[in-house]
This record gives sequence, C-alpha cells and structure tokens, in this order.
Amino acid sequence: MRKTALSGVWTPDKAPLRMTCAMGRWPALRITVEGMGISGGAAMVDWKLAAATAKRLMPSPPAMPPAEVHAVVEELRRYAAESRRHVAEFTGLQAPDDGSPVRVVDRQGWVEVNIDGFRAMSEPLLDKLAATRTPGLGVISAVGRRATGMELGGLLAYLGTKILGQYEAFLPSVGAPGYGTLLLVAPNIVSVEQQLKVDAADFRRWVCLHEETHRVQFTAVPWLREHLAGEIRELIGSADLDAGELFHRMTDVLRGIADAARGKPGVDLVSLILRSAEQRATMDRLTAVMSLLEGHADHVMDGVGPTVVPTVVEIRKAFQTRRASAGSLDQFLRRILGMEAKMRQYRDGKKFVDVVVEQVGMAGFNRVWESPQTLPTLDEVHAPADWVSRVHGAPAAVSAGTHGGE
Repeated sequence: MRKTALSGVWTPDKAPLRMTCAMGRWPALRITVEGMGISGGAAMVDWKLAAATAKRLMPSPPAMPPAEVHAVVEELRRYAAESRRHVAEFTGLQAPDDGSPVRVVDRQGWVEVNIDGFRAMSEPLLDKLAATRTPGLGVISAVGRRATGMELGGLLAYLGTKILGQYEAFLPSVGAPGYGTLLLVAPNIVSVEQQLKVDAADFRRWVCLHEETHRVQFTAVPWLREHLAGEIRELIGSADLDAGELFHRMTDVLRGIADAARGKPGVDLVSLILRSAEQRATMDRLTAVMSLLEGHADHVMDGVGPTVVPTVVEIRKAFQTRRASAGSLDQFLRRILGMEAKMRQYRDGKKFVDVVVEQVGMAGFNRVWESPQTLPTLDEVHAPADWVSRVHGAPAAVSAGTHGGE
C-alpha cells in the first residue's frame, strides 16, 4: 500500500474530507488576517517571507497511507469532542457550547495560524516603533523586514515540529462567532506517539484533554482573554524604543545567546529585554497566569487520565523522559527560545494546582477564576499556602516537599 506524507491540512469538522492522493496533501486551512483590519507592521516584518521560510525549512512529517491519515483526523476530532464532558465533570467549570471550532491541522496549517497570531499581537509594538521616526529606521525597515521575516520563519519551522496542539484565544474563530480556535497538529501527535512507543489512542486522548482544558479556561472564564490581552498591551506600551537603548539591549541579547550556546545555566533573555520595574512586574503577572493555565491543564489531563486514558502513567513517564533527553542543539534552541521556562511553567503551575486542590478541593481551587484579583501572584505560584490564606482567609497545612517550586 502506498504511503503519503502526513502533510497538507485537515478540513474543518463539518466540511467533507477531500484528499489529493497524488500530492499527499489535504486542502489548505488558511486563517488569515486579511479583512480583519490587521495591517500594521507590514513595513517591519515580511510576513509572506516568514511563512515561506517556515514551510521551506519544515522537515517532512511521518509517512502514512491515506486511509490512516483519514482515521487519525477523525479520531482526533472525536476525542476532542469527548474531552468536553470529561473536563467539565472533573473541573466543575461549565463552558458555554459556543461552537468554537476544533481544527485538525498539519504543520503548514499551524504555521499559517501562528503567522497571523504573531502579526496580530505584534502590531501595536511595530506601529509604535514605526511612529518613533527613529533616525535610520527607513534603512532598517527596508533591509531588516526581510531578515526579520526569515528569522521568524526559522523559529516557526522549529516550533512547528514540537507543538502538539494549542488553543488560539486571540484570533477570531473561523466559522463561529467570537474568538478562539482549538488546534491539534496531527503530524506532530503521530510523530511523538511513534517516538515514545506508547498506545496511540491513549496518547491522542491525553493531548486532547490538555488542549480542551485550555478551551474551557477561556470560554468558562469570560474575562480571562481580555485580561491577558490587557497585560500584553501594557507590556508593549511600556517598551522603551529609544534607538540607543535598543542597540544596547540587542548587544546584551546576543551575549546571552552566546552564553546559552556554551551551556551556561540561568540565561534569561527575557530579563535582558525587559529592564524597567514596571515591565518586570507585568511579566511576572503574565508568567503567573501562564503557569496557572498550563499547570491546571496538566492537572486535569493526569486527573482524568486513569479513567479515560488507561496508560496515562506510562505516557507521562515517557513524555518527561523525552523532554529530559533532548540533544545539545535542541537544548540550546529551547534555552534561547524560552522553552525551558515553558517547561518550568508546567511543573510549577501543576504543583500549585495539586497542592491547592489537595487543601481546599476543586471547588475551593476554582475561586481562582472569580476575578483577576483572585489569580495567584508569581510568589504564590511557588507558595500555594499563601494563595489559600489570601483567598480563603485561613492558612493551609501544606505538606513538606510540596510547598514551593524547585
């Protein structure tokens, strides 16, 4: 039986499945910002070149017979739909059935969505930079937009093989009102399950539980998306765009990249870019929220797991071993791209959720979603008892070894 690369893009749930077997591709799902009023930053980043570079550098996905490709797509859609009930029952969060779509995409489809996401989120900063009329900016724009486009494309080519799924909260939904689309990157899910040698169906359910939890977080907590967007706007608004200061920061960043390449621990490129106390305070709040969201999703996927995913313990162990055994180049890229910090967010956030749920139950933990004021601070993420004391008004007896971060 002939095999075809698991490439091209999977169609939306209600669209008929069509496949061009000769090409081994699916009809392209393109979620573009055309017509959405997102036009800023065009002079600063060559977005088309970024997309073309990412697609050119992206390695080939696993080869599978067309019938298996079809089966993977249908299975992921089914597991994503089933996850809604499991997540709602476990968390007690009731997300409205707003029709927010699930999209099973390939690597190129993921790139298209994230190009639009980068463009939408970076527009205020790029517009602000363009408005400064910094001397020499015209020359930088003419030359730098292509270089920036190529660099962004290289970044997306790397990340596009790593991401298993994501909930895109900040772009308008496709085929549904409002915001939000759940993406499942099928070739990457298949690739990882093959590398880990775990039960394929269980692994796919496990991934769907994690991503569905993110959908529930943003749809059951209506203020969350705008709160995060506001924090990001505040971070961008406080950016110092003085040309001399930008040059010095770029020098520090390049030095930090060199340190990361030599394996120096504790390289934090974000701290090299964000200098002011105001910026760092905003970044701390964002880090705390992201740690909460990722930790909550991990808590749910493992908590639901034994009932829905019989091999969850085996999958978790294999997944953690894979994270720890990355090669030197992969470790370097993870370091400079902040992916190591992302892994810490998973660990620290999950510890916070585990401890709070143990002390006050899931209903007590869910007070975290009441308002921005009940979100944990970054210090509280590492000291769950402090959050319990502040929000519930009574100290919690936290067992030794589980109180703080690493």
